[in-house]
Amino acid sequence: MKMLNRSAISIQLKQPFVDWINSLDEEGEQVTLEEVNLEATTYLIPELEDEDALEVFIDERHFELLENELLSWEDDDSYWPADMDRALFDEFLDVKLSFMVFDLDEQAPLLATVLDEVDDVD
Repeated sequence: MKMLNRSAISIQLKQPFVDWINSLDEEGEQVTLEEVNLEATTYLIPELEDEDALEVFIDERHFELLENELLSWEDDDSYWPADMDRALFDEFLDVKLSFMVFDLDEQAPLLATVLDEVDDVD
């Protein structure tokens, strides 16, 4: 077991985000809060000391995180909310912090792919 020099945040959607998802195709199948949160997104972040440090991190990176969550549901940003500010982040997303992160995979080394450099993420 290896302890990583990272913390992690897990992001789950709140009801206003689900309402936005359902507004994208009102005639199509609608999703529920429970359904969308069966799988949370987890982000490895720099090691944080406390909740105050998390608030500073979110203040600095809220746009990037919100953008990624919206992109996972709709790639045309013209359908996204106009004000991508911290207030929208707080309205749409719930963040849970894990201070310590461990890697239990003894076989495979950690690898990274920078998404901005990938032509086709499918």
